[in-house]
Amino acid sequence: MSSSRGKTSMDVDPKMGPRSEGEPMHEIETAAVTHELAFNARGKQWIQKHGHILAGMNLETRGIRRVEPSERHSTKALGYTQISVLWFSINLAANNITLGMLGPTVFHLSFSDAALSAVFGMLVGCLPVAYMATFGPRSGHRTLVFARYIMGYWPAKLIVVLNLIVLLGYALIDAVVAGQILSAVSPNGGLSVVVGIIIVAVATWAITTFGYRIFHFYERYAWIPQIVGFSILAGVSGPQYDMAAPSEGSTRTQTGDRLSFFSLCLSAAITYAGAGADFFVYYPEEAPRWKVFVATVAGLALSFTYAFLVGIGLGSGVAVDTSWARAYDTSQGALIVQGFEPLGTFGHFTSVVVALGLIANIMPPAYSSGIDFQILGKAFALVPRVVWNLVGVIIFTVCALAGREHLAAIFTNFLAIMGYWLSIFIAITLEEHLVFRRRRGFDWAAWDKRESLPVGAAALAAFLVGWVGAIISMAQVWYIGPLAKLVGDYGADMGNYVGFSWAALVYPPLRYAELKKFGR
Repeated sequence: MSSSRGKTSMDVDPKMGPRSEGEPMHEIETAAVTHELAFNARGKQWIQKHGHILAGMNLETRGIRRVEPSERHSTKALGYTQISVLWFSINLAANNITLGMLGPTVFHLSFSDAALSAVFGMLVGCLPVAYMATFGPRSGHRTLVFARYIMGYWPAKLIVVLNLIVLLGYALIDAVVAGQILSAVSPNGGLSVVVGIIIVAVATWAITTFGYRIFHFYERYAWIPQIVGFSILAGVSGPQYDMAAPSEGSTRTQTGDRLSFFSLCLSAAITYAGAGADFFVYYPEEAPRWKVFVATVAGLALSFTYAFLVGIGLGSGVAVDTSWARAYDTSQGALIVQGFEPLGTFGHFTSVVVALGLIANIMPPAYSSGIDFQILGKAFALVPRVVWNLVGVIIFTVCALAGREHLAAIFTNFLAIMGYWLSIFIAITLEEHLVFRRRRGFDWAAWDKRESLPVGAAALAAFLVGWVGAIISMAQVWYIGPLAKLVGDYGADMGNYVGFSWAALVYPPLRYAELKKFGR
């Protein structure tokens, strides 16, 4: 797409050829604008033509346009219970069981230490998700369209790219866990992990392609077989949990391990913040924010707690049960199947149910990624969400196939790092909302008007400063920052907290200066 900006000093226009020496520049600018308008007009015609086709197939075609108050639905049917049910259904999934396993197996924590670290870390991570979810009904905008009001039009694109990495990375993890379970439960491992990943990916694509309505309908009931399966797993495997083994290492090392696992579970929860508003844009504008907030925290906290405790229990049993240790050496999904082993064939059937339940957890990132691609720019927005949805599914499937042997490494490294940028973004969002927008509020109709959005220099600078703080405070297998090294033998991951605080400290003065100079 050509733009009239920035061409006043150019001698060659890529669409109109070289400018003759005597040709007035304003004529070229006018022609460039004409070309851009023609491009947009053709794009709109294309959307209208194919949009009718997609709508006829009952596929969601809205894209990133605001959902106006007159287009919202009533909450009389399920009310705010649906919000809790949605989050509970999304999150009651086997990937969180495998995350819980890492407490005893990777961080060498006792059952009680791992449980306390996981639950309280998760609770802290749920708060930003609930906060972001409240902007769905209030604004009618998807989460990262709202990010333009915080970061500015251009810096928000960086946030979109990072969020796409989070969404597709999380879907990758889910697909690998599902593939591991399906492979482990098949006779003699006859079904490979590769085939299991593809089965789940295709099922996810088929459901998310239809959009918001089918997504909500599926999640309304997906939790039922999962809670049955999880309860059976807890009941049959519970006697093997090792509740007595203490945490390993010196006092300082244990402190570092507790904090690192706390941070990892916080990151697992906070990753939903990048899509928190996406699922509630059709709720009425006057929906009480506190109800959306409480319903979100309740749904996430209950599902996380149940899954984490089962996973921590399975992980604790690896040290005392040789069959569990062999299964864990094969894969974390195989350990889940081994937990069902006393039930024989019925246990295998339940394992399949648990594996397919991961579709409910893959659907949100797959759905939101299709929207986020469109936010990258006008050309991206011309491509329907269903196409981007397919692109996202292909990307995470290919990555899952490539990384299927390294699930624990992906969890402990990728997930924690992705939590850093969200913590930094939340710090900036809180201050912009509560300090700078407290009186003047937001103009929700200006989402695509660059001149009405913040310049973004202050937000981008604070974001980068926050990253510096996160880097020197992170503790990963491949890198331990100088601040993190101060705690224990393996460091303590403090990237979320230092990144948040550094960004929060520098943003207010930078934003005041930006407002004084630019007025927006």
